[in-house]
Amino acid sequence: MKKRVFLFLLAVASATCLFGNSPKKHEMRAVWIATVAGIDWPSQKKDAELQKTEMLEMLDSLRAVGINAVVFQVRPTSDAFYQSDMEPWSHYLTGEQGRAPEPYYDPLKFVTEEAHKRCMEVHAWINPYRVTNGENTKMLNKGHIYYKRPELFLKYGGKIYFNPGLQEVRDYLTVVVSDIVRSYDIDAVHLDDYFYPYKVAGAEFPDDATFRSCSRGIFDKEEWRRDNVNLIVEQIHKAVKEAKPWVEFGISPFGVWRNNSDDLRGSDTRAGCTNYDELYADVLLWLERGWIDYVTPQLYWEIGKDVADYEELSNWWGAYSFGRNYYIGLYASGFEVNKTEPWKRPNELVRQMDFSSACEEVKGYFFYSAKPFLKNPQGLCDSLRKGSFRYPALVPLNEAIEGGPSISPENLHVKKGSDRFTDILRWDRVQETGGYEVAYYVIYAFKDGEAVDFDNPENIVRKTRVPVMNLTNLTEEGIYKFAVTAVNRFKHESAPSNFVEYEVR
Repeated sequence: MKKRVFLFLLAVASATCLFGNSPKKHEMRAVWIATVAGIDWPSQKKDAELQKTEMLEMLDSLRAVGINAVVFQVRPTSDAFYQSDMEPWSHYLTGEQGRAPEPYYDPLKFVTEEAHKRCMEVHAWINPYRVTNGENTKMLNKGHIYYKRPELFLKYGGKIYFNPGLQEVRDYLTVVVSDIVRSYDIDAVHLDDYFYPYKVAGAEFPDDATFRSCSRGIFDKEEWRRDNVNLIVEQIHKAVKEAKPWVEFGISPFGVWRNNSDDLRGSDTRAGCTNYDELYADVLLWLERGWIDYVTPQLYWEIGKDVADYEELSNWWGAYSFGRNYYIGLYASGFEVNKTEPWKRPNELVRQMDFSSACEEVKGYFFYSAKPFLKNPQGLCDSLRKGSFRYPALVPLNEAIEGGPSISPENLHVKKGSDRFTDILRWDRVQETGGYEVAYYVIYAFKDGEAVDFDNPENIVRKTRVPVMNLTNLTEEGIYKFAVTAVNRFKHESAPSNFVEYEVR
């Protein structure tokens, strides 16, 4: 019966995916900025001013393509790209764990402020269990918790990890996340696919003793491991919502939950690794229980891949998103890393987006990672700018998160300058309940005689954090009718302001 129901759901989902892509008003367009080993940033560890310059250039490049969110890796190996009383500064930032940037700055604070100026969200990306990328502990700062509480850690596959089976570990990680949420004006907390480590051939994860002493009455070790991860996911979600209810908690799991050869609910794939069986990540349970606000499976395979077809997985996750926002992780780095024939095609990612964007369940995309957007591989950035990203997009509302409506801007007017080039559009700044400013404003312009359609992204002139816009941005002559809306922290867009007319000569 379950299989018949799933096949029906999959058929319905597939039926919505038959048409081409077009710009959407609400769409997540996010990019991962990986800091581990300096994959995307920083390029060097000595000059803090150069780091800041590089970050600004990256944010400007991403905004120019149409990106509206960055997923900034702030805790790659139990160390920090932010000021923390719990964990040391990352050696990927300064070259030595525990050493602060010189001259001093706080990267997470800096990125959050600069991204918000550009009307881009910031998702703080943390890796929960990984402590090192090797067994050499000399790189660990002497004040690291590894030296204070060595019983909390395990070695496996040449790396050091927090022991997922210990409640002390879950509590510690929850406090780390809560500290980030309370201390920084971020929009989301983000975990990726690294829960239990990917399995190493011939090696067993060394948690027998923990299983014996902390089994909680669970007799099957694999079920116990999954429950360990379930508990930390539930704890983090609760902590995030207690700190700031508008901050989202999202996860980007490995692209296959289970193969249907192992579970009737699984996808029609033959993946050698799965979330459920290898990483002990029961993502469907988290979605069903409401422990995560969005899911972004990493669908890094091409269309037609025999063991894991992109189209099959795009549909499958849509059928099992349980009403949570569903975004797709796309492999922008594939053009440089993957040398197989499909990735030599300049339109592989565009084809994937054309397929998935017609699916009602798909609310947008996360691209791995930032560096390709600085290089425009295979004309990817040009394709996005001229195609589905040619108009600004608002980050989608998350129906699963409660939050009141936004307050409409008032007193929209044109302030005349000495000439046409100094005319500006102004309105009163909106203050939300609790004293928080709105996330951003959306400025619409409707040409005289054309329909007033707030659902058409073509009518969006700009998103801005400040209640002013220079009217020299308009180049096409004619009479325009302007209106402004406000988007609050919960992503609710207000009713429009009053209208005001302005003639471009």
